[in-house]
Amino acid sequence: MGKPTGFMEYKREKMKEQPPLERVSSWNEYATRLTDESLQKQGARCMDCGTPFCHMGIEIRGTAAGCPINNVIPEWNDLVYKGQWKEALDRLHMTNNFPEFTGRVCPAPCEGSCILAITDPAVAIKSIERTIIDKGFENGWVTPRIPAKRTGRTVAIVGSGPAGLAAADQLNQLGHSVTVYERSDRLGGLLMYGIPNMKLEKDLIERRVNLLRLEGINFVVNTEIGKAITAEELRSQYDAVILCVGAQKQRTLRMEGAESGNIHLAMDYLTATTKSLLDSNFKDGKALDVKGQDVIVIGGGDTGADCVATALRQKCKSVYQFGKHPQQELTRTDETMWPKDPNIYKLDYAYAEADAQYGRDPREYCIQTQKIVADKNGDVKELHTIQMAKIMGDDGFHYFKELPGTEKVWPAQHVFVAIGFEGTERTLPEHFGVNVTNNRIQASMKDFETNVPGVFAAGDARRGQSLIVWAIKEGRAVAVCVDYHLTRVKVNA
Repeated sequence: MGKPTGFMEYKREKMKEQPPLERVSSWNEYATRLTDESLQKQGARCMDCGTPFCHMGIEIRGTAAGCPINNVIPEWNDLVYKGQWKEALDRLHMTNNFPEFTGRVCPAPCEGSCILAITDPAVAIKSIERTIIDKGFENGWVTPRIPAKRTGRTVAIVGSGPAGLAAADQLNQLGHSVTVYERSDRLGGLLMYGIPNMKLEKDLIERRVNLLRLEGINFVVNTEIGKAITAEELRSQYDAVILCVGAQKQRTLRMEGAESGNIHLAMDYLTATTKSLLDSNFKDGKALDVKGQDVIVIGGGDTGADCVATALRQKCKSVYQFGKHPQQELTRTDETMWPKDPNIYKLDYAYAEADAQYGRDPREYCIQTQKIVADKNGDVKELHTIQMAKIMGDDGFHYFKELPGTEKVWPAQHVFVAIGFEGTERTLPEHFGVNVTNNRIQASMKDFETNVPGVFAAGDARRGQSLIVWAIKEGRAVAVCVDYHLTRVKVNA
C-alpha cells in the first residue's frame, strides 16, 4: 500500500495546531488538517507490510494493540495516496460508523502498532482518517442511507454514547425500527458533555445525529428510564432492549478533608462547562468558573488533562495535575513493546498550553495527597502531599512507598477529582433486574444478552471504562447479536 519507498522519502507531519497561548482564549477546535498534498505524502508512508498490525484490534495484557474496530487502514492510506478520497471514505465507513469522532478523540492505538513505528515515527493514521471523513461531508459524499425494507421488529436503546449510536446505526440499516433514549438534554453521551469542545466540537455530533435521524432512527431526550418510563413498559413496547448506559459512576476521594467545599468530580465540572457554553455561551452563569483561582486536578489521565485545559481557558491563577505513577519513559519499555500501544511521555494539548503559560508541565508524578485542609468557611484551602517511589516487591508486584521528608503544602481553592470510574451506575440495571458484577452489567461477549431475556448490554456498561473505539466495536457487535435474536425467535407474541 502507498508508495514503496514513501516511508524513506517523507517525514511524519502533525496536524496544524493553533499556538497554545492563542488557543487558550478560544473554546473552538485547536487543530486543523494538513493540505491534501501533505496527506497524500502521509498516506505514501504506509509500508505495504506483509502482515499489517495496525488493524488487528486486540488487547495484550490490558493494553490495546491495533484498531479495535479493525479499520482496514492500509487500504484507505493507499487510496489517499492515489487521491481517491471518495473511495477511501467508502472503505473507512465499512468498519467505522463515526470517523469524525475517532479521528479527533481516539488515542490511536493503531499508530502504536504501525510496523514503521518500530524504528521511525508511525504513519499519521489519525490525521488521514479525520480528513477523509471531513472531505466526505464537505463534498456531499455522506448522505442519508434509507433502508429499502423494514422488518417490523423494534429495538429500544438506552444511552446515546458511541456504543448506543453505533448499535442504532447498524440495526437501522438492517431494517429494524430503532428508538434511542437519552436522559440528558443532548445526545452523544460522554462525546457531548465529557469531552471539551476544543477537542470535539459539538456540531459534529449534532450533524451525525441529524443524519441518523434522517435515516429513520428515533431519538428521545430528557427521558430517564425508571422515572419517565419503566423497564416493563419499555420491554412490552419493543422486541429487544439494549443497555448502553456507560460507566459513569465516578470514583471519589476517601481521605481527611474530602468533604470540603469546592471539591468537584471531574465530569461534573466538564459537563457544566460544556452545557453552559452550548446553552448560552456562558451567559447563564451556570458554569463553574475558576478564574483567578489555584486549581489542582487529582488524577493523571485524559479526563484530568481536559480539566487542566478547561481551567486554563477560564484563566485560572495556577493549575497542577497530580498523578500517582512515575513520568513515562521517552521511548518504549519492555512493558509496552511493539505492537502494544506505547505508554510514553507526550506533551498533549493541555500540557503544552500550561507549559506555554506557566513555563512548566502541570503534571506532578508519584505524588500522594494525604489530606485536604479547609478554610473557616469549609471550602478547600490547601492540599498536603508526599512523594512516593514505585518499587518492585519480592512477589513481583509493584508497590508505592512514601518518601519521608518530601511533604509539601499546595494552595488550592478548587480541586477536581479525575481518578476514573468505578463502573456503571446501579439504579438502571437494578430496575431491569439484570445482574451486575464488579460494577459491570453481566452480558457475555458471545451474545451480549443479560440474564433477562431480550435485554442486552454493550459498551462501557458491560466492559468497563474504555476507549471510544471499543465502544463502537461493542455497539456493532451487539447489533449483530440482537439482529440474530430478532430473526430467530418469535417476539411480542
